[in-house]
Amino acid sequence: MTAPCPCGSGGPYARCCGALHAAFASGQGLHAATPEALMRSRYSAFVLDLPDYLRATWHASTRPAELAPPEPGLKWLGLAVKQSVLQDADHGTVEFVARSKLGGRAHRLHEVSRFVREGGIWFYVDGDLS
Repeated sequence: MTAPCPCGSGGPYARCCGALHAAFASGQGLHAATPEALMRSRYSAFVLDLPDYLRATWHASTRPAELAPPEPGLKWLGLAVKQSVLQDADHGTVEFVARSKLGGRAHRLHEVSRFVREGGIWFYVDGDLS
């Protein structure tokens, strides 16, 4: 049986975010079809600790020089996409809630993320926390 995708889509990882992660790892590039697909793949990359994928999908104008490793004991619990909107062909936003647990305490990250498409490739730009 194929493992479910961490992004909560209900599909198997290999045919969901895993396909994007594998394409990137094999040098085939980034191919998320929508801002929501990219956001889901980034959430899964956080869950699976794939910092190279996270950096590659972060727009160069806002990409941090380094990503801190996940805190020991951090467990991602789930993702809920609240809204996904295309402003035009090259700009979109995705509102989501990501839940995690660390040191026995539950955490909730509620963000409206901004995405831009350049050269046919979607990138995460930044987000506003709620």
